[in-house]
Parts: sequence; structure tokens; C-alpha cells
Amino acid sequence: MGAGLFTQFPDITATADDVLGYSVEELCTQDPGRRLRDTRYAQPAVFTVNTLMGLRQLAEHPDGYQFFAGHSLGEYNALVAAGMLSFDEALRLVQRRGELMSSVTGGGMSAVQGVPAAFVQRALRETGLTKVYIANYNADTQTTIAGDRTEVAVAAKAIGALPGARVVPINVSGPFHTPLMAPVEPAFRALLENCTFAAGDGTVVSSVTGEVFQPDAGRDLLADQVSAPVQWVRTVATLRGLGISQFDEVNGSTLSALVSRIR
Repeated sequence: MGAGLFTQFPDITATADDVLGYSVEELCTQDPGRRLRDTRYAQPAVFTVNTLMGLRQLAEHPDGYQFFAGHSLGEYNALVAAGMLSFDEALRLVQRRGELMSSVTGGGMSAVQGVPAAFVQRALRETGLTKVYIANYNADTQTTIAGDRTEVAVAAKAIGALPGARVVPINVSGPFHTPLMAPVEPAFRALLENCTFAAGDGTVVSSVTGEVFQPDAGRDLLADQVSAPVQWVRTVATLRGLGISQFDEVNGSTLSALVSRIR
């Protein structure tokens, strides 16, 4: 992951190494000790590579971009690309975010395809489960559920019985973007108190609210993001309402495919 990019951006790579205390290039390209399976290492690695790929894409488009958005961790990259957060400050946040999120275990996640979110929500309500939630609103007929591992498995069976539904387990250990992550919020919020958000050179749409990211609310938005569902459908709707008709995705086509499935 990121092979070739680290030598292209040596200053950013050196900054990442200083912040993290280890070689991000070695982690991404060799993964000694299989650490990338651990979200404490995966989050900083993905964030750094996304940053480098974003810089490369910005360089290829000298006229620049006016609007930015990111899904979950990608929102930090959007803030950096828009000039609202410096790379090193964002990386420190991401590193601590990964550490805190890894402390909540016993969780599970499953992707749900083929049925609207309202149907998923109703199925969860009818099962009477209290520790399973919709974690990602990804597209009109794609969501992600997360929560207690056992209850997620029960919910998956109930949702899988819906006509047209397909439920696929996701290999994670935590109930990310659910209220079960709330215990780590105070520590992360305390770190954010020392964080400064600039006005920036572009507009970021928050995946927490699906509305334009306001710098003066940045601390609360990023603190809430840990336990709040990813509102990608609302994010895309807001961007379209702002006149956006073309979406460029850094590294891949996963989000582009979701955008095409949002009315």
C-alpha cells in the first residue's frame, strides 16, 4: 500500500514517521509483525497513504477542488485536503483515534445490501435487540450494522430473511460508529480541545451531519464521529444540492459506486 508514494513525498513521510514513532513506509509495504490487522496501525497507515494520494491528485488538477468529503476516517483526509487541518495535527488525532477505538472490543459489523435503511431499522426494532445499530448509511439500499458481536449475528439472520437482502460480515473487532463506542469519546474530546481548525481553502461536508463542516464546530463533530453513524447518503445529497455533479475518488471506486446508487 502506497509503494512509490513515500519517495515522491519525502517531507510528509518524514513527518509521519516523527509523529508515529515508526516507519510508515515499512508498515505499509512490508507490514512486519502483521500490524496492519490492528486498527491502531491501520488507521494512521490508511490516512497517510490517502494524504499522499490526495496530494498527487491535487497536483494533477492545478485548478484545484472546491468541495471535499470523506467516509469515516476519510473525513480527516478531506479536512487536510481542504486546508482546515494540518497533516501532522490530523495524524496525531488519527493515531489516538485508532488507539481509543481499539480499546472497545467484542463488537461486530455486517454490510447489508439490497434493502432500504428503513427496512433494516424496522427489522432491528422487531427483533428487540438493544446493542445493534445502523453504523453506515452508505447508499439507498446499502447500510452497515454494528454492535455487540452476538447480537449482530442474530440481527443478520433476521435482516437476511427480508426479500432481496444480502448480509455480509465485515472483519472488524469493534462496534464502530455506534453508541457502544461512547466510552472513548471523553478522552478523544479532551485531545480535540487543543486542536485548531482553519477556515480552509475549500468546503468540507461532514459525514456526521451530512451538512457543511463548520470549523468552529469541528471539535464536536470529530468527537461525535466515533459513535455516530456515517451519513454518506446525506453527504452526497448535500454536495449535489451545492451543484456538484462529478465526484472524483482518491484510490479506488468504492465510494463512487455508492454515489451512483444514491438518488
